[in-house]
Amino acid sequence: MSVSRPLKAGIYAPSLPSSYRGLRISRSLDLPSFEDHVLRTATAGVGPLLSGSMGEASHLSHAERSTLIKTARKVLDNAGLVSVPIISGIGAGSTRECIEFAKEAADAGADCAIAICSGYFAGALAGNTKALKAFWVEISQKSPIPVIVYNYPGAAGGINLDSDLITELAVECANLAGVKLTCGDVGKLTRIAATVSDPSFASTHPRKNKDAPFLVLGGFTDFILPGAYANGHGAITGLANVAPHAIVKLFELSEASKTDPSLLPEAQRLQGIIARADATIAKASIAGTKFLLEKLYGYGGSPRRPLPPIDPAAAEALWEHSHTRDLVRLEQEVSGKAR
Repeated sequence: MSVSRPLKAGIYAPSLPSSYRGLRISRSLDLPSFEDHVLRTATAGVGPLLSGSMGEASHLSHAERSTLIKTARKVLDNAGLVSVPIISGIGAGSTRECIEFAKEAADAGADCAIAICSGYFAGALAGNTKALKAFWVEISQKSPIPVIVYNYPGAAGGINLDSDLITELAVECANLAGVKLTCGDVGKLTRIAATVSDPSFASTHPRKNKDAPFLVLGGFTDFILPGAYANGHGAITGLANVAPHAIVKLFELSEASKTDPSLLPEAQRLQGIIARADATIAKASIAGTKFLLEKLYGYGGSPRRPLPPIDPAAAEALWEHSHTRDLVRLEQEVSGKAR
């Protein structure tokens, strides 16, 4: 199966599976709220990434991951957003299961996959460049859809890929479509982009699918503007679930300011507001983001166990924090929707 919807530079959000119905540990997905969420963010210009870290991938069964892909594809197509690609997480404890997830994602309608190396055996893998390279090489070779490398030390037992390895993978693996840098390393982004954003890269190292170029994406919103000037390609960020219009606007201004410097001060203003909010809201993790979604949009709920819901006092402090309030006002300003 080939990508039929081009993967482009921009903003993507690791969409949450939204709230869960029922009080039991085996609570089912709230698909109506999930549909609303996918549509709300996509109409703001944010692409969906399903079954990622913030999407509680480790709490989802094989069947649930496929259900989310099928549901998202249906709601996007029904809204006329047929060209919006779906990225799906395929992270698992073994290479074999990652490949199984990739095949299932393709069958369900995903256009691209994103893979993180499990941190369960980080003690043996973290310093073994050969083994880490082999992991992504094998997945990229056996996945029926393009694969994005997911570098997130916090969710991989401290495994942190360096720019040399990522660049080597980009050069050698034609079915790799990018990297998400949730390590937050702007220098790493700069070094990788120096290779893959060079005009000669596409012709020298063509992708298996021409609609899936190698994108260098940040994992936070606090360096979208600096990343643009280093020839990065945007971000996959949980904060885009909360403030999609504002973050898309920041990306657009950042790109446009490279040819129109008069736009730079406004891009810097938005970057400051969004960066402060990202740092504050990230501390509240998945439960905090779900709380904000509930507060702002009427859905969100709690994470699946063992993740706890946000403490009521912490939730109130997060809502009243000046960084959160500034972000909410900015989102209202950009979207034209005052609350």
